[in-house]
Amino acid sequence: MLRVVSQEGPVSIAALVARLGLTETALRRHVDALHGEGLLEAREASGPKRRGRPAKEWVLTEQGHRALVSDYDHLAGEALRFLGATAGPDAVTAFAEHRAADLESRYAERIATAGKDPASRATALVEALNADGFAASARPVGGADGPLTGVQLCQGHCPVQHVAAEFPQFCEAETEAFSRLLGVHVQRLATLAHGDHVCTTFVPTPTTSTPTSERASS
Repeated sequence: MLRVVSQEGPVSIAALVARLGLTETALRRHVDALHGEGLLEAREASGPKRRGRPAKEWVLTEQGHRALVSDYDHLAGEALRFLGATAGPDAVTAFAEHRAADLESRYAERIATAGKDPASRATALVEALNADGFAASARPVGGADGPLTGVQLCQGHCPVQHVAAEFPQFCEAETEAFSRLLGVHVQRLATLAHGDHVCTTFVPTPTTSTPTSERASS
C-alpha cells in the first residue's frame, strides 16, 4: 500500500480500493493503521468542494518514505561525505553525473523506440523508471492553446532521496539526463529531497495550432 500511495498520491480511499481490490472497510483499516504509525498523512482533496465532511487524499509522510528506503541509504551518505572531504565536491558531482549517465544509457534504446514525440517518450520513460522501482506516473497538463502544454512526470519513490537532500547534484544530473532522453528541455518543479511528497518534472510538448488567417477563412 505504501508503494501504491508513493506512486499515485495524493490518492483517495476510493482510488485505493479500485487499485488494490480490497473492500472499503478493510482499506480504511489499513489506512488508519498506517496513519497511526505516522507513515501516511491526509490532505484535503483537490477538485470541486462538496457539502459535508471534506474529502481526504493520502500521501506518504517523511517517515513513510524512509520505510521504503534500505539501510544502504545511510551507508551511501557516509561514503559520499567521505568522497567530498577527501577528493572535493567535484568528485561528488562527477559520481552523480556518472550515475545519471548509466541510467540514460540503459533507458536510451527503449525510449528511442517510442519515436520523437516527447509525450510518447515520456510514457516510455515512466515504464523504464517503474521497472527500476521509481513508482513513476505521467499525465498531460495544460491545454492546446495554453502557454504550458506538456506532460507532468511524477516519481513517488527515489532510492537516493535522503542522499539527494544533502547532495543536490543527484537531482540536477537526473534532470539533465531526462532532457537528453526526451529531446526537450525539462523543468524539475518539486523533489522528494526537498520535502515534497513526489518528484515532479514538467516535460513540454509541441502544440499544433491553426494559423489565424486559416481560422478566419474557415
